Amino acid sequence: MANHEGVNNRVAVYPGSFDPVTLGHLDIIQRAAKQYETLIVAVLNNTSKNPMFTIEERKELLEEVTRDIPNVKIDSFRDLLVRFMKSRQAGTIVRGIRSVSDFEYELQMASTNHLLDDEIETIFMMTNPKFSYLSSSIVKEIARFNGDVSELVPPVVQERLAAKGKA
Repeated sequence: MANHEGVNNRVAVYPGSFDPVTLGHLDIIQRAAKQYETLIVAVLNNTSKNPMFTIEERKELLEEVTRDIPNVKIDSFRDLLVRFMKSRQAGTIVRGIRSVSDFEYELQMASTNHLLDDEIETIFMMTNPKFSYLSSSIVKEIARFNGDVSELVPPVVQERLAAKGKA
């Protein structure tokens, strides 16, 4: 289903900082992967944030936790999302929504992306209610004080947090 510009509506991108990847992220990845031929999980190199994990570490963690999902590919970008989408011939942005405040922000981003490229669609997926409170920031805060994050992140992420002296 590629259109005249080469955008494929069966290829989606799930962008984010994934610092670190949480069980909430993994839930969205697993569910979105069922909807698309290819799901590209794209790690944003956000220069305005001070990440705990490098881009390469975040990609490694994502590759580890998604290795059993054959149609998921891990990538990274530091450009406008719509340019990254075009470079990967992807037609859909997948975004997880936890709350009304998430929706307001995501609606603004989706509208901006649509303004920049009206061929790219944004699909919102409601998070599983058991993860509605969960964010990477919460995980990092708990880990910073040696709290138990085992119910919040995959085991490999918990191990990496511990190795950094953060869990």
